[in-house]
Amino acid sequence: MADRILEQQHEHEREQERERLRAQEEKDLEVESHRGARPLEGFAGGHTTWTGDQDDQAAARVHAGDAEASWEASERQARLEPPEPESRDEDDSGLRRE
Repeated sequence: MADRILEQQHEHEREQERERLRAQEEKDLEVESHRGARPLEGFAGGHTTWTGDQDDQAAARVHAGDAEASWEASERQARLEPPEPESRDEDDSGLRRE
């Protein structure tokens, strides 16, 4: 008896899943029936004036002190020293000072 109830429940779940898939397929067919430009279509091969050198220059500027800071943090951790407080370029209002 329990097997029959369990089998009915599983069949009901399978039927719900089939119905969900049918609804998804109908939505897909509706979208595909309208011809026209798709989002971002044609942009895959777009050209830009940005160069790899610009990336390298920006990275060198932004990450210039990363290696030294990482080494110092590792040394402090090895000696079990407390971390140094980060310097803040902000005043009490939260605005950055120039």
